[in-house]
Amino acid sequence: MSSDRPQSAESLRSPQPPVRWYHPLTQHNYRLFLGMTLAGSMGVWMQRLAQDWLVLQLTGSPAAVGIAVALQFLPMLIVGPLSGLLVDIFPKRSIMMVCQSVIALLAIGLAAWAASGNITVWAVYGSCVALGVTSAIDGPARQVFVNEVVGDAGLRPAIGVNNAIGQFGAMLGPALGGVVIAQAGSAAAFAANAVLSLLVLGMIAAVRPALLHASAPASRGRGQLLAGFRYVRERPSLLLIITLAGLLGAFGMNGPVVLAAFAERVWHNGAAGFGLFNTVSAAGALAGALLAARLKTLGRKGIVAAAGLFGLSQLIAALMPTLVLFIVMLVVVGLTTLLFLTSAATAVQLEAGPEVRGRVMALYLPLLLGGHALGGLLAGWLTEEFGVRTGLVVTGALAMVSAAAVGLLLWLNARPKGR
Repeated sequence: MSSDRPQSAESLRSPQPPVRWYHPLTQHNYRLFLGMTLAGSMGVWMQRLAQDWLVLQLTGSPAAVGIAVALQFLPMLIVGPLSGLLVDIFPKRSIMMVCQSVIALLAIGLAAWAASGNITVWAVYGSCVALGVTSAIDGPARQVFVNEVVGDAGLRPAIGVNNAIGQFGAMLGPALGGVVIAQAGSAAAFAANAVLSLLVLGMIAAVRPALLHASAPASRGRGQLLAGFRYVRERPSLLLIITLAGLLGAFGMNGPVVLAAFAERVWHNGAAGFGLFNTVSAAGALAGALLAARLKTLGRKGIVAAAGLFGLSQLIAALMPTLVLFIVMLVVVGLTTLLFLTSAATAVQLEAGPEVRGRVMALYLPLLLGGHALGGLLAGWLTEEFGVRTGLVVTGALAMVSAAAVGLLLWLNARPKGR
């Protein structure tokens, strides 16, 4: 029987012959897909960092940076459910081509405007919104496209490696962006993203359609938009993992706001320090990505434990008395961040059936990144009102409380009924 036949969510969760994590790398399209995942993730996060730093330069306010972060991610909460339906109906490759073209145009426009010296904070805010809407559509398309690239047989390791690479790119992009900004300014970072975006477009075009395992599009009848909501609502453990991702996005993943404030107000090392902090976080992220790919899946208990360790590492980092110890803890923060994000995203994708995977991921990603947007506002306000260290202690503690609460609810849900 052909291995190209789609499997149900139940069959994905049932025992299957082990497949080595590197097995999908033997496929031409998957190698291209990993390349576009890494380059695209790096570029977009580099642009987000450059936008945040430019806002800080233009306004001098961490709260204004929090607004920029919110404007980048809040559109995902609005567009997300619709984008999932679009991904399940229309060809994923075509969606990715359109989205990547928009990202390239935004990067080119910002590079030229920033280089002219006439850019305003409102122009940056507008770019944040446009990038947020585009990412809300592009993200689920990329996550689901991996199924068409490798087919069912290699899906489990392919999802794990792809999530690890994507999340690593999200950490590496700001690190490289910080170096570029320190050496050449924000305009150069925007230009670098433009180059990466054009590279991604080339890789998407190089995908061989004949080798894809195209999935049947979702029907266009009434109620399809809410199908993802119903699917998640009927699976409490899936709902809780998605909720935990949103909570950690809000209470923990506020690197642009927090690291910029530490560089400016605590260690007084400016853009160079900002780049250094992002670089060492990326080094930890690489370790976390490799560990997550090696483990394949942590299980629900492991995901909750990784979330709690992430919050704890943030809290400890905030209390470090010297720059060297702070940098060491940033490595740990990067590791636990990637361990949680990669494991959670992999679990959500494997739990969702292929017929609704786009709509489920369109709930997961906006909740994660929308939480990140709200967290940017929270981190900016805490930093302004109570200081940088206190703000990071509070958000780290809230992340730990969130992990504990979700862990308790998962345990209660797993208990036999009637006990």
